[in-house]
Amino acid sequence: MALHERLRRLDDYRELSGFKTEPAQMRAAGPGKIGELRLGFTRRGDRSVLSDLYRVAPLLVQQALYWDEAMPELPICAIISVGGGILQGDRYTIDISVGEGACAQVTSQGANRIHQMDANYASQHQEVVVGADAYLEYLPDVTIPYRDSRFINDTDLIVDESATVIYGEMMMTGRKHHHASERFGLDLLSMSVNVRRPDGRKLFTEKVLIEKGNNTGDFAAVMRGFDAFANIMCLTPPETAERIKARMDTNWPDENPRAISGVSALPNGAGLMLRAVGIESYDVRREVRRFWKVVREEARGRTLPEEFLWR
Repeated sequence: MALHERLRRLDDYRELSGFKTEPAQMRAAGPGKIGELRLGFTRRGDRSVLSDLYRVAPLLVQQALYWDEAMPELPICAIISVGGGILQGDRYTIDISVGEGACAQVTSQGANRIHQMDANYASQHQEVVVGADAYLEYLPDVTIPYRDSRFINDTDLIVDESATVIYGEMMMTGRKHHHASERFGLDLLSMSVNVRRPDGRKLFTEKVLIEKGNNTGDFAAVMRGFDAFANIMCLTPPETAERIKARMDTNWPDENPRAISGVSALPNGAGLMLRAVGIESYDVRREVRRFWKVVREEARGRTLPEEFLWR
């Protein structure tokens, strides 16, 4: 699917119907407003390498690094946004492929900040293709939607039955320490994930949709008392998923919990989902890293260095 075809597909989403006005400063998807990133990983000898890299500012990856002592064969890439955050009218695409038997870790340089908007919206489309017996950790940092921001992210995961992928989204309800009106002050946050096999067989779709004026997000069974949440998927063969689930207890402290989390099965034997809510982003990160550690140990027989767990 060509870049502009992807963007047109997002334009047709129902939740964007009220946000089609053009920004006064620069038209939506104009020059400098479309960021592209393509990362391709292949196995060479005893380690994997970043064999394909294409980038268009404001999205940037400089090179793959190998600083994980527990997995010295693992290339680690940090996505950098040189624009200082996402602005109205921005359009981004990210493509990641991991070849047969290869492994990779993709993260982001820092939090994904969605700035305040008075016209249009910002969108991002991601396509992640993971081959047979491959392994990918794709865990960007937390997304922070500012007051009056509008952001839609659509992700397609095409994963071989023998591969393992841990992918997730961590989000804040707003800049809670900036002003009280920032909490759920966004206009729109839409995050969807579509998972299928390389032969086209669809497994499931997961979508988080938060719109201004809908107060269900602050219900007791949703986000009341918490300001950060995470949906983390582990797509992996059923036998690996069983071992992971057996080690992941539900975290629900009796009094004054900093975070609550639990693991459930995904449809069609696709794997597992971790859902977590927390008071601060670091409370949710701790739950994510607890899950991440178990996934890596059961899927690859390696662990996470301690600095990964508590930083």
